[in-house]
Amino acid sequence: MPEGRHSDGPTEKCGVVGVSLDGRDASRPLYYALYALQHRGQESAGIVTHDGFQQHSHVEMGLVGDAFEPGDLDALNGATGIGHVRYPTAGSVNACCAQPFSVSFKSGSLGLSHNGNLVNTAELREELAANGHAFTSDGDTEVIAHELARNLLDADLIRAVKRTMNRIHGSYSLTIAHDDTVLGVRDPQGNRPLCIGELEDGYVLASESAAIDVLDGELVRDVRPGELVVLEDDGAGFESYQLVEMDNSAHCFFEHVYFARPDSRIDGSLVYDVRRELGRHLWAESGVETDVVLPVPDSGRAFASGYAKAAQDDGADVSFAEGLMKNRYVGRTFIMPTQDARERAVRLKLNPIRDVIEGKTVTVIDDSIVRGTTSTQLVELLTEAGAEAVHMRIGAPAIVAPCYMGIDMASREELIAAGRDTEAIREEIDADSLAYLSIDAIADALETTRADLCLGCVTGEYPYDIEGESTDREVIRPDGEDASGDAGVARSDD
Repeated sequence: MPEGRHSDGPTEKCGVVGVSLDGRDASRPLYYALYALQHRGQESAGIVTHDGFQQHSHVEMGLVGDAFEPGDLDALNGATGIGHVRYPTAGSVNACCAQPFSVSFKSGSLGLSHNGNLVNTAELREELAANGHAFTSDGDTEVIAHELARNLLDADLIRAVKRTMNRIHGSYSLTIAHDDTVLGVRDPQGNRPLCIGELEDGYVLASESAAIDVLDGELVRDVRPGELVVLEDDGAGFESYQLVEMDNSAHCFFEHVYFARPDSRIDGSLVYDVRRELGRHLWAESGVETDVVLPVPDSGRAFASGYAKAAQDDGADVSFAEGLMKNRYVGRTFIMPTQDARERAVRLKLNPIRDVIEGKTVTVIDDSIVRGTTSTQLVELLTEAGAEAVHMRIGAPAIVAPCYMGIDMASREELIAAGRDTEAIREEIDADSLAYLSIDAIADALETTRADLCLGCVTGEYPYDIEGESTDREVIRPDGEDASGDAGVARSDD
């Protein structure tokens, strides 16, 4: 994670959107949809539209509200277009890697928005450069754009996309503008989300259904892994092409655990309901009776609600309370130039409500532990606020390996769970007990199988061919337990 970021959780890469409307400019619907996807990226925002004659583009660094002025939207003419919000996990943190990426060539104009990470970027870039392609950025999105542009020179749109999909490997959900035609593409294993929505006067493609909701649209369905969706130019409908089929998907379970908005539906499941169900599993696997259950805002809230409800259904005398208040004006870009400032970051962002905590045993529910810094400071905060005991429960398995699919987690050296068992982590964060959710619980809550999930970050086994990493998904966790088995509970003997 770049210096100056203090979140202990993983950070997501991007959000993409595309619209095709009947006679209405697409710029404002794209702008509103990007606002709904702002949680997926805060470094840059951009929109590309086409008016039937020429392409228009506006891409700037910063949040959506800072990147666009009213006049910018007025200049983005055309009833079709795509948009993007970016959090960089591949490529530089500057304007050259901001998206949508635009290119003009003799077969027309091309705009491309990408969520995910390729694993063969260097190989493709080297080959394309040897064939005369000049690159202006170090990101993987430009590689996809050049590869697609090359294929469009001697193939129709559908065949060009299929050829491109056969060449790029890794995780990607794309919205593409080829002149005034908008396309959506999801990688053959469906790692990153993408869905289709119907509006009163057109159709929309988006990373999450919340972006469809903000446009008063109706979710039609998810884009299938390996599918190309082409929106009709007049917004009258869409065409579907299943270009690649594989035996298994590799959906990122962290979309449901952490990234996505709780009001979004992804791959058929409402994120809020999944998190509540994960909380119920967490109680069933490692419940501990305490006076109060506290969520770490915001993503821990649904987990904690499900956990507390399951505990109460089992007869436990426990209450659910908001014992940690979040300062929403301390964002991810908070600057921390010194170690003291970094240690103070959690105190600036979260403040305990002493009356809820003092003299009580508490269970704190969080979505994940990555480096452990935030968890350590949370336990300290709650102890100082008068908690008699602090038990940590995590709504995901332990993160033991990095992500190569577009999620900025950390290197193995930075991950607190890499090479440590649960007891060692409990001692490090100084909690009275610590437990993670099992992988089986994740699969059960998502009503799927382990074989259809990307579990690389919690097993070290990846669904993609990555140099130096294994692709065998059946593994043993560093603590010696089968990753599919009991999540385990570490408790202090004190």
